[in-house]
Amino acid sequence: MKAYIEERVQQIADYVLESGATVRQAAKLFGTSKSTVHKDLTERLCAISTATARAVAEVLKRNKEERHIRGGNATRLKYKSI
Repeated sequence: MKAYIEERVQQIADYVLESGATVRQAAKLFGTSKSTVHKDLTERLCAISTATARAVAEVLKRNKEERHIRGGNATRLKYKSI
């Protein structure tokens, strides 16, 4: 793996662990696609650090379980502004 990819993967993983950010939020902050962030966190991170990969997987799992709540809040705010 190239050094700049490894560095990006580690930066994204650290950010997600510190903030509990979603894949979309991380992609926006780092200027990459959601697909790239997802691949970085689920595939490439395992080759760098399995412990960090497990911790990130827990955050991603929690975000996936809560996504219906975020979607509901977004819809509520949308119609509240009308």
